[in-house]
Amino acid sequence: MSSLNPPIRDWSNQRVWIIGASTGIGKALADALLAKGARVAVSARRAEVLAGAFGAKPNALQLPLDIADNAVMKRALGQIDSTWGGLDLGIVMAGTYRAVRAWELDDAAIHDMMQTNVYGAMNASALLSQHFLRQGSGHVSIVSSVAGYRGLPKALVYGPSKAAMINFAETLYLDLSEKGIGVSVVTPGFVKTPLTAQNDFKMPHLIEPEEAAAEMIKGYEAGAFEIDFPRAFTRQLKLMRLLPYKLYFKLIKKSTGL
Repeated sequence: MSSLNPPIRDWSNQRVWIIGASTGIGKALADALLAKGARVAVSARRAEVLAGAFGAKPNALQLPLDIADNAVMKRALGQIDSTWGGLDLGIVMAGTYRAVRAWELDDAAIHDMMQTNVYGAMNASALLSQHFLRQGSGHVSIVSSVAGYRGLPKALVYGPSKAAMINFAETLYLDLSEKGIGVSVVTPGFVKTPLTAQNDFKMPHLIEPEEAAAEMIKGYEAGAFEIDFPRAFTRQLKLMRLLPYKLYFKLIKKSTGL
């Protein structure tokens, strides 16, 4: 089967921007790509954390920012362009998570997660898309979650925000692939990060950030559209999407105990 995106063969020629690189998967991915010889721009809200993680790495360009701040995002992209003469891969990874049940739902929870996970991610993708169209090449990669596949307990806001980004990436691909621009969506399962550390339940198939980073790199090298992992877990959830609601709700309640 042919690749849906141009495969990345040589990372030493790649200029990569990871938005959400201070901890977890983002940091692990940046470290792995730097080790492969890529030039990597790293962004996150906390400048001191970026400096501590990447200050000693010459090929890392530190660009502290808030993904929801459109003006700052534009300046950062302009700095990458002026420093490196272009960009090859933009990875929209910044996101936030808070466990929410129906009786805990409030405006603050809705606003905070949607502002970062949807508005911020769409805005970043828009900036990258326009830049790549002007440049004539590039790849927009959007990090979503398996929580976007179907409704899950405690993901009352997080799940819909990630479902929106899966749909967004699919539609973006339909528009940009014909113009030679790559688009991919990353749907991780449970990865050991500061965000998942707040979960008070057993997380099946929990993996380390370094494993997640390796799976993402493998997906980019294969030219995949969807990069999902760990496969043992994501395949189960994909099969569950085919179930009628009566069976699905029963199975989810039984498996989670919620």
